[in-house]
Amino acid sequence: MLSEQEIIHGCRSNDRAAQRRLYDLYAGKMHVVCLRYARTTAEAEDILQEAFIKVFEKIGTFRQECPLSVWIKRIVVNTALNHVRTYHRWQDTVDAETVEGEIEDEHSGVSGFHFQELLQLVRELPTGCQTVFSLYAIEGYQHNEIAQLLNISEGTSKSQYSRARMLLQRMLTDKMATK
Repeated sequence: MLSEQEIIHGCRSNDRAAQRRLYDLYAGKMHVVCLRYARTTAEAEDILQEAFIKVFEKIGTFRQECPLSVWIKRIVVNTALNHVRTYHRWQDTVDAETVEGEIEDEHSGVSGFHFQELLQLVRELPTGCQTVFSLYAIEGYQHNEIAQLLNISEGTSKSQYSRARMLLQRMLTDKMATK
């Protein structure tokens, strides 16, 4: 069993076994990250593959100032965002004031739903809502950071997040009615 340091060293030397080990260690977790930004599983797999190519190309720049998993996740998220900017039209931008009053319960529960069901609902959101929701609610970015990442205003980030919450709430209500 190779240590993380040995894996990093091997990847820097283009050792295919070390690259495979790194991929095996992190691909599953990073695939879940990709699914948050992709419309389909195939699209998420494409993003994941592109991200790991970047990881292997840039492993020489990894300075170990943070855990390797954090460094890899940053590359995966940035790759996913580039993919969204390139292949998806930014949809349905609205003002925050339009949406804020429409969210009924700040603490609506999601108990009774499996992770995969919730992930699928997030994937059904319009591109802007899906991206901002994933960055804010799941990845923990702040709206000012999201605005910089996506080259949008902070207000647009907030409105996309509010709209995503409203849409998800409606989807959850509809799903609960059919259960």
